[in-house]
Amino acid sequence: MAMLSVNDLNVYYGSIHAIKGISFEVNEGEIVTLIGANGAGKSTTLNTVAGLLRPKKGTVEFEGESLAGVPAHKVIERGIALCPEGRRIFLQMTVEENLDMGGFLRPDAEVAESKERVFDLFPRLKERRRQSGGTLSGGEQQMLAMGRALMSKPRLMMLDEPSMGLAPILVQEIFNIIKQLHDEGTTVLLVEQNAQMALSIADRAYVLETGHVAMSGPAADLAADDRVRKAYLGG
Repeated sequence: MAMLSVNDLNVYYGSIHAIKGISFEVNEGEIVTLIGANGAGKSTTLNTVAGLLRPKKGTVEFEGESLAGVPAHKVIERGIALCPEGRRIFLQMTVEENLDMGGFLRPDAEVAESKERVFDLFPRLKERRRQSGGTLSGGEQQMLAMGRALMSKPRLMMLDEPSMGLAPILVQEIFNIIKQLHDEGTTVLLVEQNAQMALSIADRAYVLETGHVAMSGPAADLAADDRVRKAYLGG
């Protein structure tokens, strides 16, 4: 049974039909990526799984249980965390306070343990633990957003455009950390503009075009496909 199963998802923004019958699944232990142009519906899909948007039609199931009508904070309790597009950290709060916000559903002892894990993954955050989020560089803010999501100890980590606006060396660092999280047992659903990087670490991929799934398959196969290369890989 798939860990996450999305079937015939239809989502609207007012009268705009943003997601048109998307179906996909994520198995435990996989990295699955959703790639596609801006406006294809990638972020909308993640936000719907996270409980931030309500579908008009279709189902989302996590570990065999429906997420229909489950509010966002309860989705986190179930074991899904979203690291949102644009980072959305609390700029006035310190690094440590941001991390505490990510662990708000967990007992204090577990919060302390998770924080140490985050600091092991992101030593720079440990150095800057008393700085406000707004004083961090773009790369550090991305690390903080990922660290905050990890504080809830998710079994499924959803990452929305983690490399956006980052220098190539930082992109590599962020992707190395995603691989490390995966190696440590976290299942990953990744939305990423940098299709080449996403396909290089993913097990499977889905190509979204204007709200529907245009192609899917093993990531290596899609990376070698002429249509994908032309459209997304500059090949």
